[in-house]
Amino acid sequence: MVRLVTFGSLLPHPCTGFSPLQADPRSFVVDRERGLFLLDGTPFRYVSGSLHYFRVPRILWADRLFKMRLSGLNAVQFYVPWNFHEPEPGAAIANLLVILRPGPYICAEWEMGGLPSWLLRNPKINLRTSDPDFLAAVDSWFKVLLPKIYPFLYHNGGNIISIQVENEYGSYWACDFNYMRHLAGLFRALLGDKILLFTTDGPDGLKCGTLKGLFATIDFGPADNMTKIFALLQKYEPNGPLVNSEYYTGWLDYWGQNHSTQSIEPIAKGLENMLKLGASVNMYMFHGGTNFGYWNGADEKGRFLPITTSYDYDAPISEAGDTTPKLFALRNVIGKDGDLLGFLDFLCPQGPIHSVMPLTFEAVKQDHGYMLYRTYLSYSIFEPTPLWVPNNGVHDRAYVMLDGVIQGVLERNTDNKLYLMGKVGTKLDILLENMGRLSFGSNHSDFKGLLEPPILGQTILTQWMIFPLKVDHFVKWWYTFKLPKRPQPKDPSGPTFYSTMFPILGSAGDTFLYLPGWTKGQVWINGFNLGRYWTKLGPQHTLYVPRPLLLPRGAVNTITLLELENVPLQPQIQFLDRPILNSTVHRTLSLSPDVQNDSELMELSGH
Repeated sequence: MVRLVTFGSLLPHPCTGFSPLQADPRSFVVDRERGLFLLDGTPFRYVSGSLHYFRVPRILWADRLFKMRLSGLNAVQFYVPWNFHEPEPGAAIANLLVILRPGPYICAEWEMGGLPSWLLRNPKINLRTSDPDFLAAVDSWFKVLLPKIYPFLYHNGGNIISIQVENEYGSYWACDFNYMRHLAGLFRALLGDKILLFTTDGPDGLKCGTLKGLFATIDFGPADNMTKIFALLQKYEPNGPLVNSEYYTGWLDYWGQNHSTQSIEPIAKGLENMLKLGASVNMYMFHGGTNFGYWNGADEKGRFLPITTSYDYDAPISEAGDTTPKLFALRNVIGKDGDLLGFLDFLCPQGPIHSVMPLTFEAVKQDHGYMLYRTYLSYSIFEPTPLWVPNNGVHDRAYVMLDGVIQGVLERNTDNKLYLMGKVGTKLDILLENMGRLSFGSNHSDFKGLLEPPILGQTILTQWMIFPLKVDHFVKWWYTFKLPKRPQPKDPSGPTFYSTMFPILGSAGDTFLYLPGWTKGQVWINGFNLGRYWTKLGPQHTLYVPRPLLLPRGAVNTITLLELENVPLQPQIQFLDRPILNSTVHRTLSLSPDVQNDSELMELSGH
């Protein structure tokens, strides 16, 4: 008996839309020196949600995934239930394209944890152990399943970045390391050495659930002590990134008991705290679904507790596929803005250039955009002391920060100074913006950057770290959902990234982007660099958006802004049917970054 399940439509290919520039081959690895993941050589963090395709009618898969994408997730996590695909021994599998947690045991509150009941026809079998009878059945199953997964691994051009071996094995009584070694060897033999294999356990299961050669992750909920649990994880995975593979957004229901619910505030706060640590997170569940037929599992907690048909789980997307207040709260956490300095690993993945004196854009082969210059105060300054750059050495605009807090702006062709105070060791960052090279006028070469070393008081500042920033590269990665989004600082100060997503309802033509209350920066739509805005200065107040830059009706568009100075208290973007080049504001159709229901979704008018 064969049940065919096709996964091709479940996940967007990683390179849909505007393809990111890829200097490195496709890879997903752990960088243990820096304690983070690398995706194609670029630092990466995932914010994921669990979806059980076997609990959702196939016709509704796209709907559920669309809503997960709108929530700001950049990954989705699946189990594969062995018993769902092989109801009788000897079955073959076809078209299994996207698999992350294939078991053989998956738990998932699913019938027998995903193990087929026909295993029990052998009354002496020891499940989840190195029992030869059990291993023979597992080998037979995986020799069908895993080769079908192999072509869709990330390094092979697919989108499977990691695969879990077993599931919370440390919570099982057997603690059979020979069994885990057998599975690890089987996965490596059938999938190769490039795919990242990992384990997941609760805090009490790490001793028996982890194995050398498998990346260790942990699971816990919002009520648990995050600091204590992550510290425990680091005893088993001391140099890797922090990962919570099951962050519980709700809980399951048993017949005869009350429906389980989890308050929104602690769930959102817990997620925010993990993101502040730079952890990768998978939310279990993001959409629960339904135990159709006879597929519900059962627990034994002093007595037999069968699980209800509904697997709503009080998840952010309800059993019926409705968005909930919990989803919007989590989306707000995921999509909060992040200051530019917090993204340096992504903006300059090759690391800084060290130089005694500052170097120009041209000297480090940076043609356009931005460079960051960083040094540290070598002595304490207790009185306001002038910072300036002699000989008109700022080309063209410099945003000065002390320990990440904006101090002011230095500009070309001005004699302005900034007055600074700080303790020894204070970090001084100067973000240089290239505003465009001379195209008419004097014939001298128009170099960009810091052409002279800045002077603080009477001291020439030296020992610089120079970061050529690949901002467009970064935004294209973000657009394709590969980059994590950083939590918002309480008081955004200085250059900051903002991003939100929006669909288009109905037909649309050319339009004009207006940013009321924003100051100065750069804007991208669907990864395309639309250009600079300088709303505060004018005269141009809108940016032209050609219709082909917007995705078709029903698809999700992404807008990303790098605001260099200040944003309004309630950031908003508007799309107009005519430009504002030097006039008053026309009637607008507005889009808030916090779109929460269809009535708030924008329908662009034709131009």
